Amino acid sequence: MRTRIKICGLTRLEDALAAIEMGADALGFIFVKESPRQISPEGASAIINQLPPFVLRVGVFKDQDTERIREIVGICRLHICQLHGDESPDYCRGLGVDYIKAFRIKNEASLAKIPLYKDQKNRRRPFLLDTYVHGMAGGTGRTFDWDLASKASAFGPVILSGGLDPENVSQAVAQIRPFAVDANSGVETSPGKKDPIKLKRFIEQVNQTDCEIYHREP
Repeated sequence: MRTRIKICGLTRLEDALAAIEMGADALGFIFVKESPRQISPEGASAIINQLPPFVLRVGVFKDQDTERIREIVGICRLHICQLHGDESPDYCRGLGVDYIKAFRIKNEASLAKIPLYKDQKNRRRPFLLDTYVHGMAGGTGRTFDWDLASKASAFGPVILSGGLDPENVSQAVAQIRPFAVDANSGVETSPGKKDPIKLKRFIEQVNQTDCEIYHREP
């Protein structure tokens, strides 16, 4: 199965279009005040209105009011919410929109909460794994022990995040075989500004590794 690619922390139209042209499947827009990559709903909507069809649009939130989240989803025509805070399973299920729950991974004990977030039909839904750094909800630029991501795959499809860049994503895909990879700071020149060379190389590395795995397996 091909590894999906999400580019997160977008604040500029030129970066969004470049990511799509190079082969990204999903774009992430951060609506968290503490983030240096925060974008307003109006700013995100202006970018989204100029995107081609069939691109997954993801809004990143952290412990925010559900009514406000639903409002932003409507303004920006988002497909899915990525939740990076301490949102409970009941909060997530009651949100009324599709979601991905993010988990900050510090050690094996960090995996214990993942099974609690199955949906009401008990289906295995994708979840995102990011690196635990005290006081930061994401965009840390640091990796975590990928052996823990392998263990987490028992609970459902893994979206791997946390310090991924063109230099290490090939190893991550080969080792974890994630459902998707999520890049942010690893493809930037500065917060919110993507580097087209890093973007291109990141996506090429993912696709090349997928091809190598496909040809290697019977």
